[in-house]
Amino acid sequence: MIDAVQDAKGILAAAARQLGCSRTTLYNYMERYSTVKDAYIDARESLIDFTEQQLFKQVSEGNITAIIFTLKTIGKRRGYVERQEVTGANGGELVINVTLKDDA
Repeated sequence: MIDAVQDAKGILAAAARQLGCSRTTLYNYMERYSTVKDAYIDARESLIDFTEQQLFKQVSEGNITAIIFTLKTIGKRRGYVERQEVTGANGGELVINVTLKDDA
């Protein structure tokens, strides 16, 4: 199970095909055996690491799409967004206090 999950880079449908079982079987094994779940998590993290490396390579080569994507995601906190999100203190709920003025 672990080898199949790692070989499939954490894509459970591919691992299940390799093993000749269903994805449900893999999910059940992950619930039962932490080693299988850990292998899945590690494989997915490795895939994300590889993908980030490819993205950074594209940015360094001047790929405008990769540059824009990077700024809109990683650069979001610096204002590279198409829309502003308004939150309360420390990213919490926005609290609006309304004071009614008496015209009398």
